[in-house]
Amino acid sequence: MLRVRKASDRGHFNHGWLDTYHTFSFGGYYDLEHMGFRALRVINEDVIDPGQGFGMHPHRDMEIVTLVLSGMLEHRDSLGSGGVIRPGEMQRMTAGTGIRHSEFNPSPTEAVHLYQIWLLPERRGLEPSYGQRSFPETERQNRLQLVASPDGEGGALRIRQDAWLYLAALEAGRAVSHAIAQGRRAWVQVLRGVVEVNEQRLAQGDGAAVSDESALAIQAQDAADVLVFDLA
Repeated sequence: MLRVRKASDRGHFNHGWLDTYHTFSFGGYYDLEHMGFRALRVINEDVIDPGQGFGMHPHRDMEIVTLVLSGMLEHRDSLGSGGVIRPGEMQRMTAGTGIRHSEFNPSPTEAVHLYQIWLLPERRGLEPSYGQRSFPETERQNRLQLVASPDGEGGALRIRQDAWLYLAALEAGRAVSHAIAQGRRAWVQVLRGVVEVNEQRLAQGDGAAVSDESALAIQAQDAADVLVFDLA
């Protein structure tokens, strides 16, 4: 069964410097029917204006994954970590017992377009940590590339939750599949383009909660980028 979350039905705020869409309840957007899915708590799609961003602010007891689609995002945190995240790069942060960080668009001319994902951790009170790495598009061209997992296998980012994250960059007409083990669930988020997921059409910004299915079949109707979560 697929339960589709249309892009146009998400929570939406335009703060002038920040244009943001919330798949699940977040900040000033509250919808009792959309509080999360399994360990997934937040999927935010943000566009941040040049020279703007979020000042230093705290988090705790959350696994945070950030994916930049275009532009640049500069990160600084209370652990002393820092760097610029560019397209094809991902960042993960275990907030754990507490961390403060800032996120800023350092470009004077170009907006940054990103997705930020929050997952509930395997347990509260973890030691805070940070990681970042590049995932070349060639490694996910017409295939699913593992980008985050509980053990960080194959160079994936390590997240402290029983969740496996995959990216795929599909050419028009190409398809990928993913087996879903019994008792597990999946979420599919379309970052760009149009796809069919188990014969359901999803366009850019759409997501789908997948339950009681043994596999995903994802076929691109035009060039598309897709993020897949395999969840306990």
